[in-house]
Amino acid sequence: MILTEDQSRAVGELPANHPPVKIQKVGVLIVNLGTPDGTDYTSMRRYLKEFLTDRRVIEWSRFLWYPILFGIVLNTRPGRVGKAYEEIWNKDLDESYLRTYTRNQSDKLGALLASHPSVMVDWAMRYGQPSISDKINALKDAGCDRIVLFPLYPQYAAATTATVNDKAFEALMKMRWQPALRTVPPYHDDPVYIDAIAQSIETHIAGLDWEPEMLLMSFHGIPQSYFLKGDPYHCQCLKTARLVRERLGWPKERLMPTFQSRFGPEEWLQPYTDKTVEKLARDGVKRIAVINPGFVSDCLETLEEIAGEAGEIFHEHGGEHFTHIPCLNDSEGGMKVLEAVVRRELQGWI
Repeated sequence: MILTEDQSRAVGELPANHPPVKIQKVGVLIVNLGTPDGTDYTSMRRYLKEFLTDRRVIEWSRFLWYPILFGIVLNTRPGRVGKAYEEIWNKDLDESYLRTYTRNQSDKLGALLASHPSVMVDWAMRYGQPSISDKINALKDAGCDRIVLFPLYPQYAAATTATVNDKAFEALMKMRWQPALRTVPPYHDDPVYIDAIAQSIETHIAGLDWEPEMLLMSFHGIPQSYFLKGDPYHCQCLKTARLVRERLGWPKERLMPTFQSRFGPEEWLQPYTDKTVEKLARDGVKRIAVINPGFVSDCLETLEEIAGEAGEIFHEHGGEHFTHIPCLNDSEGGMKVLEAVVRRELQGWI
């Protein structure tokens, strides 16, 4: 057993060959959704299995879902999704851009907080590696007796924010001496976040030689049933869209919130992004832009599904100009948001 200096004095002496436990540091753990380790079938299947067996993600009865998952989905989907990942893979580092950007965000956030030597910043993934449990234990072993857990989702959903919190508290359940844990609340209406999104839109459009007639603000969808059970996600997405539009000074008809990435037979939040893109093109709209403000980092759902597929749908049905506005990623504006949120949550600890 390893004792702190205070505990050792209480029992009379330090155990032989055991240094005191490190304490008095504060950890910041940023957590993103996750990423496969590679685009091959095995890596994709392992990642999808962990993701699709999460009860927060798929709330169906296990008796109904597991025969479909293990009989069909995990035998057919890994190959198809692997090919999609291959199209947007960071070939230079042999990893997904989600991993690249999340690691960069962690490194840059650490540099921004360097004036506080007691603060340690690290990163983890909810699905895949590095795991939340491993990183919480590493921070604890490094002397962090307080940890700020930051799920990188501006809008709260049980299938995203809550499952990160669940996993963190599962890790704490296995500890005898738990660090204090703060979970970061949603920041969908934070002025710093709203301004950063608005500025990214303005900067991107200023670099075009054409003007979008319509901006779609595409959020990841959730089943309608989750919303009806009380999930605040839909309301927070709509509020983000309204605040950004007001910040830009645009009329209502120029910015539309939509929802993407539906899966399975259930009805999901609407309007659907792909159907909206198609309808706009059919109705004669020639120039649109799409942004994904619910994603902190570009990933499969933004680079392949929106920048790729949505653009193809628009052009196939008569559209002429399509542009995808990148996520904030590790840009200066994006880092200002993360820093502002973390500094607020560290109050009283540093």
